Amino acid sequence: MEIRNIAIIAHVDHGKTALTDAILKQTGAVAEGTTMDSNTLEKERGITIYAKNASVEYKGTKINIVDTPGHADFGSEVERVLRSIDSVLLVVDAQEGPMPQTRFVLKKSLQLGLKPIVVLNKIDKPAADPHKAHDQVFDLFMELGANDEQADFPVIYAIGREGIALKELADEKKDLTPLLDLILEKVPAANAGASAEGALMAQPFNLAYDNFLGRMGVMRVYEGTITPNQNVTVKKPDGEARTGRTTKLFTFKGLQRVETEQATAGDIVMVAGLPDIYIGETITTNPDAAPLPAIAVDEPTITLDFLVNNSPFAGRDGKFVTSRQIRERLEKELEVNVGLKVDFSRADAFKVSGRGELHIAVLLENMRREGYEMQVSQPQVITHVENGVTTEPFEEVVIDTPSEFQGAIIERLGQRGFILNDLRIEDGGTVRITLEGPTRGLLGYKGQFIIDTKGEGILSSQFVGFKSFTGDIKKRQVGSMISMATGKALGYSLWNLQDRGQLYIVPATEVYEGMVIGNTSKGEEMIVNPTKNKNLTNVRASGTDEAIVLTPALELSIERGLEVMADDEYLEITPHTVRLRKQYLTETDRAKSRR
Repeated sequence: MEIRNIAIIAHVDHGKTALTDAILKQTGAVAEGTTMDSNTLEKERGITIYAKNASVEYKGTKINIVDTPGHADFGSEVERVLRSIDSVLLVVDAQEGPMPQTRFVLKKSLQLGLKPIVVLNKIDKPAADPHKAHDQVFDLFMELGANDEQADFPVIYAIGREGIALKELADEKKDLTPLLDLILEKVPAANAGASAEGALMAQPFNLAYDNFLGRMGVMRVYEGTITPNQNVTVKKPDGEARTGRTTKLFTFKGLQRVETEQATAGDIVMVAGLPDIYIGETITTNPDAAPLPAIAVDEPTITLDFLVNNSPFAGRDGKFVTSRQIRERLEKELEVNVGLKVDFSRADAFKVSGRGELHIAVLLENMRREGYEMQVSQPQVITHVENGVTTEPFEEVVIDTPSEFQGAIIERLGQRGFILNDLRIEDGGTVRITLEGPTRGLLGYKGQFIIDTKGEGILSSQFVGFKSFTGDIKKRQVGSMISMATGKALGYSLWNLQDRGQLYIVPATEVYEGMVIGNTSKGEEMIVNPTKNKNLTNVRASGTDEAIVLTPALELSIERGLEVMADDEYLEITPHTVRLRKQYLTETDRAKSRR
């Protein structure tokens, strides 16, 4: 059977997963209502976090599909996938056009010599302009240095969620057959020219974990045949070799993994039995074979400490609270999460480095749902020293916003070290602003951005590389409102405090001394008593009793907490609550630490 290997790449929310789901449904690979985003967090947030494999059969050909994340924090997943496939479907929203992540994934694809098929999706949107989007995509191809073959890309128009694809906009709307036919026509056969007889050559591009089988490699077979119970040599990119033995072999059918007795050149399989397998290594039956080209994984850009929770409320609702349990969980995460790095050298804290705030927040959210309790420090960017010059990670930010908010955005990001690169006026009174600046300046900005644009702006960013350190940035304009008492917060005291800033808690929330219950708009720290009640007298008069009207609190989630915390605070995360606290709980201890 012929095999075609494709990946679906796009900016976040341009419709990759919906299109993949529609292909699976049309080819009968899955039941109605099944979706690629199977993880609970993916369903809740509506984003793809982990790259996933699926396969369909169409006209006697097996098509392996890899659905990739669109968010920049999970960009390292995309790069690895691109190495193992033969073509990409580049999905672009017909209204928004190419966005930062579109540029990032397309650049990687073109560098690897892939010839993309462009899918202009969501053509049913009221403001969709497929012709303009097509021109913008062509401009992007030229800008990224596409060769003549790559720039002559085929285009399909689609409504992914309805399972419709059209070769021309005037065609009758039926199903995805035009897209599937184009894949068979344009994507080279994966097993063409590869021999199933010679020595095995395979390379993992993703990892999976199974409680019974342990760590498994998802890999592409380039040459030869792989079978269970096969003795193999595993080679690192530097040529260092070790031996191993495969135990089980799975291929993909629809979304399911199916055990198989052999897989030949061109196929994508999941292999168990090599417990220390890693991305980019070469698996071969010929000990003298040269290793396949290495797959690089992007370096982390931010770091923070994971500590055991030692607050007065520690251990109340977590099942796993000790440093040993947190350490074991992080070690298990390292088995599959290759964008993550953890330094276990300190006894009291684990230094965790990741690709961005969302990357870390997803890990913390998964841990708290499993019953872990911990506290984390403020995220800091990772700096490098190259030739005596300190460098830090920089991001390119693209913002679509109604034009009346552009001044506030440019001013606010200007204070955070960002420089304006481009400003274009789009149709309908919106502007597209492109800026570049240090990742530090973006930490903690997302919440402010929503306020500045009244929820109407779209912000997307992508890492562009390490550049010279830009010096101090004053990001935090507010101070912390700190509780001086332990007990239950009362509506009366919160009503008096809400004029001083934004509260993070609601009445009846349990608080302790040193817990941060809100911020102060004037910028200095304020120690308050949220448990104080009104003094009662036996005199009642119509003018003395006021109605308590509370402004809604800014209740903390993990991401919001990581954004608003100061550098002398910890975010305490338990299965049921997220609290912000000072590292030193009493005023005396804080004064000592400042000295």
